[in-house]
Amino acid sequence: MAVKVAIILLALCLPALADLAAGEQAILGGDYAMALKEFLPLAKQGNADAQMYIGEMYREGQGVPQDYKEAVRWFRLAADQANRSAQMYLGIMYQEGYGVPQDYTEAMRWERLAAERGHPQAQYNVGLMYFDGQGVPQDYKEAMRWYRLAAEQGEAAAQFNAGVMYREGQGVPQDYQEALRWFRLAADQGHAGAQNNLGVMYGQGRGVPQDYVQAHMWYNLAGANGNADGVKNREIVAGKMTPDQIAEAQRLAREWKPKTNR
Repeated sequence: MAVKVAIILLALCLPALADLAAGEQAILGGDYAMALKEFLPLAKQGNADAQMYIGEMYREGQGVPQDYKEAVRWFRLAADQANRSAQMYLGIMYQEGYGVPQDYTEAMRWERLAAERGHPQAQYNVGLMYFDGQGVPQDYKEAMRWYRLAAEQGEAAAQFNAGVMYREGQGVPQDYQEALRWFRLAADQGHAGAQNNLGVMYGQGRGVPQDYVQAHMWYNLAGANGNADGVKNREIVAGKMTPDQIAEAQRLAREWKPKTNR
């Protein structure tokens, strides 16, 4: 009898899971009308994931007219059910004043709820708020703590900020080797700022032996990703290199492929 009950319960759950998966697939394919069709019945039944997705669609104007107040309404419904992505988005809405009055204290409250439940972007956002003193007193040590939590989950922006904190000695003792490590992790994911900063570390010999070939390669990649400093720094370091060194750096840049740290 117990097995039969379990089978019945599973059968009841499968349509909801299938509809949610179909909606997610529709979003990936850019078919927002279909996504809304799949998500809306589930959201009205109280499915927090579907509510979060609808909130995101209203925030971005995907398949519906952009409406920040409606986005907030759906995010709040999901956030009240402890959906950590919705909590993170609701925090952003309060931080930016989209659909609600700007309120850094309320932003921090929602961001922190998501961050404490392990959401990497929320952890990064909490770190930013501590770094800037938004909704909380400015605290570089606390900022670094949250950056590190996000960085260890592979959040490239957090890895970049952790590198900056170690390079500048903000909230942690200055440590060029640690800065280099975090810049490299972010750069490997294609973060243009980290690629430029990694080039600076190689060009100046900070945390690593000076290496103009490596510096040029990372500047080249940063510039290709739209980083203006990377373009400028590449031209500067090229003036210190032989034609063969430049050719080698260009070859390395062509052969480089991003990799994930998640």
